[in-house]
Amino acid sequence: MLYGAPTARRQDAQRNRAAIVLAASEVLADGGTVISMPAIARRAGVGQATLYRHFPDRTALAAAVISDHLRRLEEFAASADCQPAMFRDLLRGVLHTQVAMRPLVLLARRFDAAARDRFQKRLLAAFCEPLRRAQSQGYVRGDVTPADLLLLFAMVQGVAEATEDLADARAAADRSIDLVLDGVFTPMT
Repeated sequence: MLYGAPTARRQDAQRNRAAIVLAASEVLADGGTVISMPAIARRAGVGQATLYRHFPDRTALAAAVISDHLRRLEEFAASADCQPAMFRDLLRGVLHTQVAMRPLVLLARRFDAAARDRFQKRLLAAFCEPLRRAQSQGYVRGDVTPADLLLLFAMVQGVAEATEDLADARAAADRSIDLVLDGVFTPMT
């Protein structure tokens, strides 16, 4: 009898799925300009058939990568490690990830409105408590709302998209991030 076989297959499938999502994140973070399914399969150590069994197209893979990044953001934001003084670094890190993964952000525009709304709500919900704590400690202006963060993301994305070369886009985005964050955070004396 093979009582353990179905569970082993499910665990193997879960590992493969996780490896594919991680590989896709790494490929995009390395400056990939497109989501290359064969490159992702190679990096994940799986065949293309396995990749397509989990993710039938780039849009499904993009949704999984975004969901994974949001899950990690949610976990960090809910942890004791997320101190009010770290809010600037947290926000900067998310903005840098957004710039580094331009192809992912562009592909996410193809999601249906309900999916985009779900991701946006998760993003804002993850920032709500860290923002409140940073405001209560005087690190962030009191009039900043979670919805204002969406404006920050849109502004930085616009800067990144205005530049073709990834290195130039990152430099321009870094400058815009500094300018934007200086408007959000209270001056420290």
